[in-house]
Amino acid sequence: MPTHPLDPTLRATARQGAGRMAALFALSLAAAGVALALPTALGRALDALLAEGDATRGPALLTAGLVIAQILVGVLTTVLTAGADAHGAAWLRGRLLRHLLAVGPGAASRFPEGDLVTRATGNAVHAGAAPAALAAAFAAAATPLGAIVALAVTDARLALVFLAGLPLLALLLRAFARSAGDAFAGYQRAQADIAGRLVDALRGARTIAAAGTEEAERRRVLDPLPRLGAHGLRMWRVNARATGRAAALTPLLQLAVVATGGLLLAAGDLTVGGLLAAARYAALAGGVGLFVGHLNRLVRARAAAVRVGEALAVPPPRHGGAALPPGGPGRVEFRGVSARRGGREVLRGLDLVVPGGSTVALVGRSGAGKSLLAALAGGLAEPDAGRVLIDGVPVTDLAPDALRAEVGYAFERPALLGGTLAPTVAATIGLGPGPAPPPERVAAAARAARADGFIRTLPDGYATRCDGVPLSGGELQRLGLARAFARGGRLLILDDATSSLDTVTELHVARALAAHAAARTRLVVAHRAGSAARADLVAWLDDGRVRALAPHGQLWARADYRALWAADEPAPAARGAAAGADGAGGAAGA
Repeated sequence: MPTHPLDPTLRATARQGAGRMAALFALSLAAAGVALALPTALGRALDALLAEGDATRGPALLTAGLVIAQILVGVLTTVLTAGADAHGAAWLRGRLLRHLLAVGPGAASRFPEGDLVTRATGNAVHAGAAPAALAAAFAAAATPLGAIVALAVTDARLALVFLAGLPLLALLLRAFARSAGDAFAGYQRAQADIAGRLVDALRGARTIAAAGTEEAERRRVLDPLPRLGAHGLRMWRVNARATGRAAALTPLLQLAVVATGGLLLAAGDLTVGGLLAAARYAALAGGVGLFVGHLNRLVRARAAAVRVGEALAVPPPRHGGAALPPGGPGRVEFRGVSARRGGREVLRGLDLVVPGGSTVALVGRSGAGKSLLAALAGGLAEPDAGRVLIDGVPVTDLAPDALRAEVGYAFERPALLGGTLAPTVAATIGLGPGPAPPPERVAAAARAARADGFIRTLPDGYATRCDGVPLSGGELQRLGLARAFARGGRLLILDDATSSLDTVTELHVARALAAHAAARTRLVVAHRAGSAARADLVAWLDDGRVRALAPHGQLWARADYRALWAADEPAPAARGAAAGADGAGGAAGA
């Protein structure tokens, strides 16, 4: 099989299952040994029977023992293969999950969500079968090689007749491995494409239903289906072609060996039992169909390992072991930062300083890089060039625990997680590094985020389990804000974390942000003029750089800045302008 730069994934999977692979290899070799011994035992039993002597019992018992051993070894091999496949898939899934969590949001930016699910499920299952497939393939190769040796021991002329057709068998296997690998890789890509589109459609199911575009969406999701079918058909054709050619070639080789054996029998150089053994050895030596099955598993495992390896090759953000200086104000600096996403350079040599203790709103048109800049500020992503510093320390030099303890995030769509990690509402608010905050701090954070009221209406209040709790988008966002408020630290990043809140609730949250987090630096991804107006400074992103850095009220005098909020309702925009003119200094003072 041709090598591939991502074949280390396949080798790593084989190394972790080395013990099981060795046991399977031993069992498979034992099965091959039994299969090779059985024709000779049958031949000797037949010769003894034809001789009409008293020595038939020994060969018959040996033959019966070999048959029983063949059955037992087959059962053990089947059980151990199933266990090895399951263990390999579980190990590979765990490794991939740990890596994706270490990479963070950068993984989702490189692979669609549905594609990642496919790599972690079906692809991991096929790649995890590599140890068992390797052991079975090596042992399966031992059987025909041993059969050729046995033919040579029986009579060298029998082995020479069979070896004359061996180059054709080798060409058949080589062509099968190449064609099957390409077909299966294409099948997996098309399968992942459909999975990604389906996940997108399920996420936007309400929008699709409201727009009445179900049929168009169905066609979009199933658009790669003909490609999937074409690759699947090609896989079947490759298998059928290989099996058909083997079915045509193998009997010819067997017939040639049997015919030669018949001539040797007629010449008195071979017994009847020897002819029977030679026929069986010829069948074992020509067992290409069995080896093609094992080779097919290896081809599938290799193609799947390539796809899993592509996800494992995404580098996680760099981290060091440094800590932030104590008592720092939370000053954030972006120096010559450039970052690409989806093949496009989103940020280009960006420079920005967020003063410690201030609130800076990130604004700009869709795709300007606001969320990417927020991710870079807290170390959730790494720039392709340039540096990000917090209180003079590069983010890449900070220890992960130190970074997470000092940087809090609230997102547009926070995850409750649930399960054993954060089973209750109180636990999900207190989720973070180190020990959980005390209950009074959790409740205070919930009150600041205007979440305390609806939490107390839940069946068990703060002890309500998160699994299956029906919450609106605004309630989820308030829990996310409470989680960010509950932790200490010097930098708080809100990535569109108030988009689902009504205007009154957003105003209360903004006041709580200023009153209860005055010592923290706030970086806010703003999609509303009111949010920008309540910030000390607005960083206006455009064409990959900071176009302007000034208070909202000052920028509002520019027509091109007002155009950013054209989609906003006139009243909130007007109120935002007024608030910016009257309240910028107050926000700064807070």
